Amino acid sequence: MTWDRAGCEAAVAKAKSYGMDFLEIALLDPPSVDAAHSRAVLEAAEMRAVCSLGLPEAVWASRNPDGAVDFLKVALDKCAALGAEALSGVVYGGIGERSGLPPTQSELDNVADAMTRAAKYAKSLGLQFGIEPVNRYETHLLNTGWQAVDLIERIGADNMFVHLDTYHMNIEEKGIGQGIIDAREHLRYIHLSESDRGTPGAGTIAWDEIFSALRAVGFKGGLAMESFINMPPEIAFGLSVWRPVASGEVEVMENGLPFLRNKARQYGLI
Repeated sequence: MTWDRAGCEAAVAKAKSYGMDFLEIALLDPPSVDAAHSRAVLEAAEMRAVCSLGLPEAVWASRNPDGAVDFLKVALDKCAALGAEALSGVVYGGIGERSGLPPTQSELDNVADAMTRAAKYAKSLGLQFGIEPVNRYETHLLNTGWQAVDLIERIGADNMFVHLDTYHMNIEEKGIGQGIIDAREHLRYIHLSESDRGTPGAGTIAWDEIFSALRAVGFKGGLAMESFINMPPEIAFGLSVWRPVASGEVEVMENGLPFLRNKARQYGLI
């Protein structure tokens, strides 16, 4: 979770050893990233990359769209410099942003304004720009696939895409595959995360429903395994993870990764 030189080298080496196709880089502090070093390490390993983030509270787009755009421009510049293909995540707000009320029209207008400008800047750098709806405990702004589609269709930027997450879908969608059906052609990236955020296949996520829905919509995007086993306190707080969700890296990588690969092969996605 710390993308410094040592963290970069360790993560890329591990990803390569497990035969992964790409890495998602948590770009928690964009200015601190040594992009040239990251690019060299990624290219040497022939490893593709996507970056993700949530906005710091001072620049939440719902109330500070100009600040959000300034922050996202720095992050997008780093993405381009290190050779990533996209920036995605909770780029429209903060992880833990809740007003206690439904989103107001003013908040949604501010978010749309910031996302419009950020997507345009991303396109100028040749980058894709994704938005990830997350559950009601992490934001009051976007919780479902159809809400993400509404925002993207309002903006109309062809480099924007929906980024879903099975953990959040399991909480918010009418059926766990519904977000996939609703997002359809806008869906280009998905986090495959277990019901407790631990080892995929060891919880209650309806994986056959997920993969059959992906097959049904002709999904061709990124399949990203997500498990939270090593987090700094501020991230654990935002995600409300209060206990170990897996015994460690070995359990997740040697059990969860093969499980997801087998499901993806079963449904013809890889």
